[in-house]
Amino acid sequence: MSGSYGIAAVILVALAAMLIGSQGLRVSRTTSDFYVASRTVQSRLNGAAISGEYVSAASFLGIAGLVLVHGAGMLWYSVGYTAGFLVLLLFVAAPLRRSGAYTLPDFAEARLEARLVRRISSVFVVGIGWLYLVPQLQAAGLTLQTATGAPWWVGGVLVALVVGANVAAGGMRSITFVQAFHYWLKLTALLVPVVFLALAWHADGAPSATAGRPVFARATVLRAGAALRLRLPDPVQVTADGSVDGQRYQRAVLALTPGVHSLDPGTSLAFPAKARVPESLDAPSATTAQWGSALVGGPGSHPLYATYGVILATFLGAMGLPHVVVRFYTSPNGRAARRTTLVVLGLLGAFYLLPPLYGALARVYAPDLALTGNSDAAVLLLPERLIGGTGGMLLGALLVGGAFAAFLATSSGLAVSLAGVLSQDVLPSVGVRSFRWATLPAIGAPLALTLGGMRLPVADTVGLAFAVAASSFCPLLVLGIWWRRLTPPGAVAGVLVGGGLALVAVVSTMVGAVSGGWPHALLAWPAVWTVPAGFLVMVLVSLATPRRIPAGTAATMARLHLPEAAGR
Repeated sequence: MSGSYGIAAVILVALAAMLIGSQGLRVSRTTSDFYVASRTVQSRLNGAAISGEYVSAASFLGIAGLVLVHGAGMLWYSVGYTAGFLVLLLFVAAPLRRSGAYTLPDFAEARLEARLVRRISSVFVVGIGWLYLVPQLQAAGLTLQTATGAPWWVGGVLVALVVGANVAAGGMRSITFVQAFHYWLKLTALLVPVVFLALAWHADGAPSATAGRPVFARATVLRAGAALRLRLPDPVQVTADGSVDGQRYQRAVLALTPGVHSLDPGTSLAFPAKARVPESLDAPSATTAQWGSALVGGPGSHPLYATYGVILATFLGAMGLPHVVVRFYTSPNGRAARRTTLVVLGLLGAFYLLPPLYGALARVYAPDLALTGNSDAAVLLLPERLIGGTGGMLLGALLVGGAFAAFLATSSGLAVSLAGVLSQDVLPSVGVRSFRWATLPAIGAPLALTLGGMRLPVADTVGLAFAVAASSFCPLLVLGIWWRRLTPPGAVAGVLVGGGLALVAVVSTMVGAVSGGWPHALLAWPAVWTVPAGFLVMVLVSLATPRRIPAGTAATMARLHLPEAAGR
């Protein structure tokens, strides 16, 4: 991809975000403007803004990368990300808006009349938000590096600067307009190129990757970022630059025999077109033998369990994501919150039809990315591989712009929600000035983690954030809204047990504490057992402490469930 096209796309998206955000700055004056846009955002605009911030790096790049590496089992991410808003519509959206809260900790304290519940909720909001922000900044660096050759850290720093400026300047009102614009940009950025990619695939004879090992559709250079062992299924003639099987070569033509060959870090092998893609013994395999089975096609040694873990985390995690929940507080009333959720379901349903198409095409035209751990770049590289020339570079630049919009929109929503919590519960004062100062740690801490070298596939990292959110806030919101016998000790115990266990599992997965078998599966996809644990502990402890039911529970429940006019 031409660096000049990619740079131009990034600059245009960044300037558009700053320009649109400045329009909100003109009318952002009060604390309510900064926290919840004075609760005046109508359903269509709010639905587009929620969809814009929800379609993150995991959606724009990560789903296609997971489909490339693991096959059709990863389509559950698309289903789960969308269906999570159906759960929100049925159980949470309208009552949460009627609560009158600004943040999740606000709701927790108002419902349970306990400061301790608020403090613990604040800790989990910040932790989930930071965990979700890291892959956005990481993927921004990957995108800019792939598109322009810039150092890997530049993209994350650029996103942090643009987001920090927009959030500090205009708060929620500014970000609402920016995120709505970004949704339509991201939809266009995926839709237009995939039409041309599908036409190119059809003109190429509609090759398939559903039987046997895939082949390189074009001459392809495979670069080993780390030590790599490859098993070649056939003899092949390659051009080697680096160390192969312990011997150094400099652009030498080698005839490699079938079997296992080792590559040192930095080594590149140029494979000819139609050569079969080798199997990596050190990275996830790109085999397609299980492509047709959604439940068997998941990753790891226990794919059925992994699939259930993905489904449960994505179905229930959306209601615990701070940047999603806070947007419902911006609706004028409970009915508008429900209408907003319906709009979101339609917009997300349209968007999530597209990333799997890129993943399927990547299994044919970019299978080498699964060998080098660079699968998240598949979306960005497909136009160059299928189309090439100026047309391929222009389509690639459109995808770069869409990807950068994904990082900006999601990071903006997270920064707003985190700044709101930090300014209310951490900083000594509350107000516009405190909100602006809180923007610094909100975006600065995850940027430091990114620059410090934290590396995980973006969709995997976001999936872990969903698991923590589902295990901590899903029980708190569902029981807090629908069960009047919930007590502060029960809420505290449930959030700590469910969310705490999920957080331990997340950390263990990130540091690679367990490498395989059931222990790895249980830690990598913890929602299957941590969500029930959170609900169970919350119910049992509440039943054991009936005298701790808050005195104002009846009035609070009436406010949550009665229409606004009747609840006053």
